Amino acid sequence: MGEPSKARRSRRSRQETEADLLAAARRLLERDGVLAGINLREVAAEAGVNHGQIYQYFGTRQSLLRAAAADLVERRTSESDGHWDLPFRERRQAMFHYRVEEPELVRLETLLALDGDDDFSPLPRFEQTRRSLQRDLDDGALPENTDAVAAHVMTAAAQMGYAIFREAYARDTGIPLPELDERAAEAYARMVAGLTTPPAGAAPSARCQDADERHPSR
Repeated sequence: MGEPSKARRSRRSRQETEADLLAAARRLLERDGVLAGINLREVAAEAGVNHGQIYQYFGTRQSLLRAAAADLVERRTSESDGHWDLPFRERRQAMFHYRVEEPELVRLETLLALDGDDDFSPLPRFEQTRRSLQRDLDDGALPENTDAVAAHVMTAAAQMGYAIFREAYARDTGIPLPELDERAAEAYARMVAGLTTPPAGAAPSARCQDADERHPSR
C-alpha cells in the first residue's frame, strides 16, 4: 500500500483502531468459516495495522473474539432499550429473529464455545435477565411453577441451534431459506407459547385464588 494510506492509518485513535480490528476479525470469520479459526496476524493485516497493536489492545485471540461479540451485542441492545420490559414470550421471539438476522454474532459465539473459552458468556446481562424472569413469574407471563431459568436457557439453545444450521436445513429440506425462516419462527413461537400456558387442569395459583375471593361473582 502507498504512503498516504499508511499516514491515514497512523492518525487513527485507539478506539478507531480497535473498531477496525473487530470488523476485520468478523470479515475473516465470515470469509473462512468457524473451523478455520482466527489468526491475529491476519486480522492485523486485514485491518491495516501493525500486528503488535492487536496484542497490545487485546492480548489473545479469545479476548479479540469476545470483544467482537460484545460489540455486536452492545450495538444491537442499544437500539432496543425496551427489550427487558417485554413479557417472556415477546422477548424470546425478538431474540429468535435477532439470532437469524445476526449471523456474525452466531459465528463468533460458536467459535468461542468450540474453543473452550472459560470467559465466554453465552448469556450476557444475565442478572438483568433474571430480574425480567422474576417479573414474568410475578405478573403471570409465566406459570408460577415454571423453572424460568431453564425455560430461558432452552429457548436460547433452540435459537442458536436453528441459527447455526438454518442454511444446511434449507439445503436438506429443499425449502427456500426465507420460507424456512418464516416457518421456523412460527414453530418457535408455538414452542414458547407452550411454556407460557399453564397445563390443563392445573390448580389456580394463590394469586388467582385471592382474586376469586375478592370477586366471588366472577
